[in-house]
Amino acid sequence: QLQACGGGLVQAGGSLRLSCAVSGSIFEINVMGWYRQAPGKQRELIARIANGGNTNYSDYVKGRFTISRDNAKNTVYLQMNGLKPEDTAVYYCNRWPVPYSWGQGTLVTVSS
Repeated sequence: QLQACGGGLVQAGGSLRLSCAVSGSIFEINVMGWYRQAPGKQRELIARIANGGNTNYSDYVKGRFTISRDNAKNTVYLQMNGLKPEDTAVYYCNRWPVPYSWGQGTLVTVSS
């Protein structure tokens, strides 16, 4: 089970920190990712992190978002800075590249 939280309404240029609690041990999951789905668009991967700490970001968020994981707490984080209105979406965490069933995401709304 994947439970994302930390979303909300923020002005452009603001910051949010998302958390995702994972049932079970994420130590056994090599790569975890953050995904988002904007209104009328397909869900997309925006950041991923491997167990060894290697990270990858989509060009849309590179330099603004930071993904991290705490295996001891079975939690994945997404620090989002410099938010833009186009970042408005429902955000989810899941395994990459083959996701589990999707949990309830958290809505991020960025006002201009």
